[in-house]
Amino acid sequence: MNIVVLGPGAIGSLWASHLHTAGHSVSVWSRQTSPIVSIQLEQNQPVSFDNNSHDSLDKADLILVTLKAPQVASSLQTLVDNICSETMIVLMHNGMGTAELVSQLMPNNPLMVATTTHGALRASQGTVLHTGQGMTEIGGYNDAGKRCSFVAEVFQHSLPQVKWNPDILSALWNKLAINCAINPLTAIEQVANGALAEEQYATTLQSVVEEVAQVMQAEGMSTSSAQLASSVAKVIQATASNLSSMNQDIVHQRQSEIDFITGYLIERAQSHGIATPVNSALYQAVKNIEQGWNQQ
Repeated sequence: MNIVVLGPGAIGSLWASHLHTAGHSVSVWSRQTSPIVSIQLEQNQPVSFDNNSHDSLDKADLILVTLKAPQVASSLQTLVDNICSETMIVLMHNGMGTAELVSQLMPNNPLMVATTTHGALRASQGTVLHTGQGMTEIGGYNDAGKRCSFVAEVFQHSLPQVKWNPDILSALWNKLAINCAINPLTAIEQVANGALAEEQYATTLQSVVEEVAQVMQAEGMSTSSAQLASSVAKVIQATASNLSSMNQDIVHQRQSEIDFITGYLIERAQSHGIATPVNSALYQAVKNIEQGWNQQ
């Protein structure tokens, strides 16, 4: 297949490397201006990928979007005239809310959403480390996307384990619940994930998951605050030494994904008339930090 990876950061570079090794024709689209981007996975030989090639975009069978959520719609907006209406789009990033925007922008394209627990780290410019084996789930967002289950097999042959999930929105919501609990708190407090196991955070975490459970139930999903709390506790323990992406965004004064994580939750809660005081307070605290940078 002809595949373009839009946003070759850590996860994008990981997938570009594995899809290339599996025999696909892969190019990337990035902020770099050079026509060629070199990516080295672990100790393997570096691989050169065409970068920002309109020809590759025109011929793409599939575009894998691994940008951060705030960049997705605006980036695709600039490229939409070069993307064939039959080209499949797969969104793979933290947070929710971009699929609605992309489906409005590209209503005829088969649209899929994906979530992955693979870990990746850019050790340096052009070098990516696979820091944790994981699982990837893909599912259709629109009707055309729901007919593309074979894409899961393409990804499975490149970087297993991958499964097609007809109920992908539930998987995304469950991940959103974990992100709502871990990301804002670790960003505000500037701590590693494992610190959230301390007693001082217990009440806040419990309130976060109770609010999320209410919203998920209103959205038609079968869950409970106990189930979500258990999932959050497992992730905190399993990733104890990790620094969340939002933690690192705040450290480096980069725009975080708060609008597409807690912000999305609050938006859906409001549509159901559900109060989310604790999540709203965390959202505002992160926004206050970001706005403070602009006033320096």
